[in-house]
Amino acid sequence: MQTELHPSIADTHSGRRAQEILRSCVHCGFCNATCPTYLATGDELDGPRGRIYLMKEMLEAGEANAVAQNHLDRCLTCRACETTCPSGVAYGELLEVGRSLAESAGSRGFVTDVIRRWLKAVVPDVRAFRRWATLGGWVRWLLPVRLRRQLPEVAELRPIVGSTHERKLLVLEGCVQQVATPTVNAALAERLGERGFQVLTAAGEACCGSLNLHLGDEGGARAQMRHNVDVLWPLLGELDAVLSTASGCGVTYKDYGRLLADDADYADKAAALSAKVLDVAEFCEREELQFDRAADVERVAWQAPCTLQHGQQVNGTVERLLERAGYALVDVADGHLCCGSAGTYSVLQPDLSERLRDAKLNALCANTPDVIATANVGCQTHLASASGIPVRHWVELLR
Repeated sequence: MQTELHPSIADTHSGRRAQEILRSCVHCGFCNATCPTYLATGDELDGPRGRIYLMKEMLEAGEANAVAQNHLDRCLTCRACETTCPSGVAYGELLEVGRSLAESAGSRGFVTDVIRRWLKAVVPDVRAFRRWATLGGWVRWLLPVRLRRQLPEVAELRPIVGSTHERKLLVLEGCVQQVATPTVNAALAERLGERGFQVLTAAGEACCGSLNLHLGDEGGARAQMRHNVDVLWPLLGELDAVLSTASGCGVTYKDYGRLLADDADYADKAAALSAKVLDVAEFCEREELQFDRAADVERVAWQAPCTLQHGQQVNGTVERLLERAGYALVDVADGHLCCGSAGTYSVLQPDLSERLRDAKLNALCANTPDVIATANVGCQTHLASASGIPVRHWVELLR
C-alpha cells in the first residue's frame, strides 16, 4: 500500500511505525472472513481492510473525521485479522495510532462522551469501581434489563494466602478482576502453594492501561504503564515469573516493552517486565503441573478469549491442561470469533456486543456442557450475564 503521511505525523515514532504497517497490507481481504463485526454488518468499513483505508486517509490528511471515528469505535480489537493475515499486518498496533488520532474528531454526543469519561475515571480505580458496582447492586431491580446485565456482581474479597517457598511468583490482580472475580487468583495461590511456589501480589499495582489504550487515550495508558513498572521493578529480580489470570491484562503487560520503547527512562525496564510475564496456562505447562478435575463437573465448553488466542497466540494450552485433569472438552463451533465483551465494548456498543454474545453462547451450549470455561474476567462476566450454564475461569476448575 503506497502511503504519504502528513508531515506532522510522518517523522514521529508512531507515524513511522504506522507507515511501515500500512505498507505491509496487500488489500487481499482475507481478514474480513474472520472479522466478527464485518460478518455481523456486512459493511466493508466494519472490517479490517476498510478500517485500514480509513486510518490511511486520516494519517495522510493529518486530521480525524467522524466516519473513521465511528468505525474504529466499532472494532473489537479482537485481532482475529492478525491470525488470518498472510502478510503479517500488525493491525492492533495501527489501531492504537488511529484511535489516538480519532480522539481529535470531536464529540460523539453528550451521553457517549460522559460514559467514556466515567469509564476511564472509575473502572481502573478498584475502590471507586467497587463502590459504584455495589451501589448498582442495591438498585439493580430498577435498572433496564440491558444495563442490569452489564453490571457485575460484586464478589466477596478473598485474600491471597501466600506460602514461604523459595520459588516466588507474582500474580497480577488487575482492576475489574479484584471486584468481579477475586476468587480466581485466590484459588491459583492455593494450587501453586501446594506445588511449591510462593505467590505474591504487588501493593500499588494499577490498571494495566488497556482500557485507556482502547479508548484512544495513549497518554493515560502510558502513565498507568509507567506506574506499574515502578511498582513491579523492585520485585522483578527475585521472581520466577509474573503471572496473569486475566488474558486481557496479560496481553497488554506483554506489550509494555513495545509501548514504552521510545521512553528512554522506561524502555529497558518495561522490556524486562514484559519478558517475565506469562499467562498462567503457559506457566503451568512450562512447569508440567498436573491437576485433578472437580467431582461434579465432567463436560467443559472452552471459550478462548481473543486476547489469549489472537493477542498472546497461546493456543491449545488450556485445553491440554483441562484434558490432563480429566475433563472432556465438547466441540465448539467458530471458536476463533469474539464473544463481544472486549473490555468496555459491551457498554459502548451494546447492540453488536449482544449479537456476538448470543451467537457465542449458542455455539458454547450446543453440546450441553456442564460448565463454560474461559480465561478472562471480561468474557466471564459478559457470557454469564445471559448464560443458563455456569461460566467459570478455568483455574477454578482445577483440584
